[in-house]
Amino acid sequence: MSIVITGNPGVGKHTITKKISEILNFPIIDINIIAKDSGLFEKNENTNDVDTEKLGSVLKEKVLDKTIVVGHLAPYVLEKNQVKKIIILRRNPYDLELVYKERKYSEIKIKDNTGSEVLGVIAHDTVEKFEEKAFQVDVSKKNIQEVVEKVIGIISKNESNEEVDWLELVAKNNDLKKFFTD
Repeated sequence: MSIVITGNPGVGKHTITKKISEILNFPIIDINIIAKDSGLFEKNENTNDVDTEKLGSVLKEKVLDKTIVVGHLAPYVLEKNQVKKIIILRRNPYDLELVYKERKYSEIKIKDNTGSEVLGVIAHDTVEKFEEKAFQVDVSKKNIQEVVEKVIGIISKNESNEEVDWLELVAKNNDLKKFFTD
């Protein structure tokens, strides 16, 4: 069984995964690289679509013991019996918006991704599927070392889950239109 790091683009999955990999001395399995190497990316306008069913089949063939699996598609392509713990990195959508602008995402892609974070789509889908194996970590006000320590705590000691609710913040700020298209 593997340790899995997931979350929306821009939350720091790869940065944190690399640090955790160095500490645990576990190899990294990047779901996006597996999808790309398996020819499962399909270019659609300004996005890449992936056949998650086929990708799930490819990942079932992989030995995931003592590995760290990283990718936002994790909850859609892994099964509960493949996962020891799955950590969902969450980030304030106002911060994510800046990350996406730096990455030169289109306005639609920015709203899609920040809206997904506001609603907690990946978090919801992960918790629903992986239940007691799923843990959220709010990375917004933590530096990399603090996030790494929190994740290691979850992996080793079953440190507690953090409840994250961006919808309340965005609604309080009256910013729903900022993150969602009409």
